[in-house]
Amino acid sequence: MGIRYDGQFWFCIAVGLFCCRFAATQTSPAGAAGPPGRAPELVDITASTQIHFEHLASPEQRYIVESMGGGVALLDYDGDGWLDIYFTNGPSVAMALEGKKARSALYRNNHDGTFSDVSAKAGVEYPCWAMGAATGDYNNDGHPDLVVSCFGGVILYRNNGDGTFTDVTKQTGLDKDTGWATGVTFGDYDGDGKVDLFVPHYVDFDLKDLPTFGSRKTCQYHEVPVQCGPRGLKGYPDTLYHNNGDGTFTEVARSAGVDDAKRFFGLGAVWSDFDNDGKIDLFVGNDGEPNYLYHNEGGGHFREVGYDAGVAVSDDGIEQANMGLALGDYMHTGRMSAAITHFSDEYAVLYRNDGNLSFSEVSHAAGIARPTERFVGWGDAFVDLDNSGWLDLVLVNGHVYPQVDNAAVGTAYREPKLVFENQRNGTFKDVSARIGAVVTTPQVSRGMAVGDLFNRGRLDLVIENLTGGPLILEARPNPSNHWISIALEGTPSNRMALNARVFVTAGGMRQMDEVRSGGSYLSQSDTRLHFGLGSASRVDKLEIRWPDGSSQVFQNVAGDRFYQIREGQKLTEEANH
Repeated sequence: MGIRYDGQFWFCIAVGLFCCRFAATQTSPAGAAGPPGRAPELVDITASTQIHFEHLASPEQRYIVESMGGGVALLDYDGDGWLDIYFTNGPSVAMALEGKKARSALYRNNHDGTFSDVSAKAGVEYPCWAMGAATGDYNNDGHPDLVVSCFGGVILYRNNGDGTFTDVTKQTGLDKDTGWATGVTFGDYDGDGKVDLFVPHYVDFDLKDLPTFGSRKTCQYHEVPVQCGPRGLKGYPDTLYHNNGDGTFTEVARSAGVDDAKRFFGLGAVWSDFDNDGKIDLFVGNDGEPNYLYHNEGGGHFREVGYDAGVAVSDDGIEQANMGLALGDYMHTGRMSAAITHFSDEYAVLYRNDGNLSFSEVSHAAGIARPTERFVGWGDAFVDLDNSGWLDLVLVNGHVYPQVDNAAVGTAYREPKLVFENQRNGTFKDVSARIGAVVTTPQVSRGMAVGDLFNRGRLDLVIENLTGGPLILEARPNPSNHWISIALEGTPSNRMALNARVFVTAGGMRQMDEVRSGGSYLSQSDTRLHFGLGSASRVDKLEIRWPDGSSQVFQNVAGDRFYQIREGQKLTEEANH
């Protein structure tokens, strides 16, 4: 006689299979602990900084080029040990056709919680129709240089070391780049100690041949007439500029294998060693099209592996908008995972790095998919808001179509920000409402950069809004938690130590981060590496892996301090903090 199974049995089998499938998408975080006991705290300190900057914005946003700017950069341009802020700006199409320019702004840190506008003195007021910015020391003189991505190429400002910059775009050969540049990023891909520059390009857009607002299907959103693009417009190939070491660059994208022959709509890009083989790879986010992941094969050549690695499209095979690009080791595995913001009716994607150039799309399982579906996401960052030793995830939002406010499409032009707290088990919890109005108040946000503006051992978020002034939020960590900050200087590795990695072991956790150029959305965060230590007051082991392959290890390092180290030398405490 055969065995007869009742409905309860089959229900249990189904639940068991589901649980097995869910577990297969998860890996245990190293140094796992219980869930956090308090939500992160953020305070709006914008008014007290005395920053008075507004990004110009056309009220109707009739053209796509008016909607896509707003990157922000943090850099210590004058070498005084305090972060300064550079806000990019762009005109409207009407202004540009009349020959009018928009003023970008550099604010110097006054060391007292305020900033002063030094744009004119520094010589960085009017670079171009600016989209975003990134830093890198292209001539290895110890001063951070600034590259600005433009609607119409890039501008490279050489830091003169005296509080001023010089536009060296033409003499470096970068004036040959004339496309609509977006998320520029420096990185030493061939390991010669000199940083190279990758420039993703967006749309082939001509002010003399403007697409007509609302004129075709790709110029409508839920049947509402809106600006045209990027669908329906032509893309523009990406470029890679190899640093010749003599103050000039040579364009090598095609020979390197990163020239974007399909002319996808490139927005974000970042260098990182995704497979931990000692060579930096290149991730390029393309708007509405598959992402590129270029694996560094050595010898100056790359192989595109986006689909094979699992990061080209979403888990269900959908090409998404791919706006902001954040990297972080949010599970303490020693591998860089990626979070990418997207358009409304999509969702923010989390690609968990499983090793060996294999990623799993875990957005739903991690808890970030559903809360992000209604919003258009831009700047994003993994950031330890509570100095707990666990990376949280922050996303800023804002629509591209002002017209949605007058249409019943379930969304609005101004949108709230989102804060996801790391639950220390591979998942995140949306705590935006608990944090309050500083993040839930709707704005039209774009770029976001993260850094410790006032050297207090806690991180700040600098958000550039497309309309109105910026927003500066200060994290208020649990006062019982500790931290450590590391500033790196390379030699013979590139002077800014881009893509050097630091591993911090403390309190049973092993964290990892790296120095990066660019990222988020068209933005640049602090190149100092900040680690929350939780209840641990000392670091058991601090390991530095330099770009040239060498490493240094330090034991029993005191927390709650800023340190600096030059490659091959001693770890020293910074005296001016």
